[in-house]
Amino acid sequence: MDTAVNMQGTWLLAYCNWRVADAVALIKERFVNPAAPPCPQCQSAFVSQYGALWICPECAHEWTSADMSDEAQATGVHDAHGNAIQDADTVPLIKDLKVKGSSLVVKVGTEVNNIRLVEREHDIDRKIDGVGALGLKPEYVKTA
Repeated sequence: MDTAVNMQGTWLLAYCNWRVADAVALIKERFVNPAAPPCPQCQSAFVSQYGALWICPECAHEWTSADMSDEAQATGVHDAHGNAIQDADTVPLIKDLKVKGSSLVVKVGTEVNNIRLVEREHDIDRKIDGVGALGLKPEYVKTA
């Protein structure tokens, strides 16, 4: 009896998920403007334009196209001194960093070679010899 209830519950859940997916697809098809930029705060696609102002109905964030161009120019990864960092740069650490989950400490002056920039909280990814793969915040490095 318990198996039959689980099977029926699974079927019902699958049926409901299919219907929700159809509803979301229909809403996106009818109400999402493909030319509209996503909301810079919550990345929602359901934005609308009112004159020169873009409005997000999900988080109530408002912005203009000029704000978007300023943000595009300001994006990029910068070190502790404000210098731009590029992929494949070699950057030394400016502070001793404790490795989370272990007793290791990466010492100041350790050079991180051939870095890879990613868009996360820790913008720099690289494997350091003797430590392993690390994600670093750009405020703890400087350009060489």
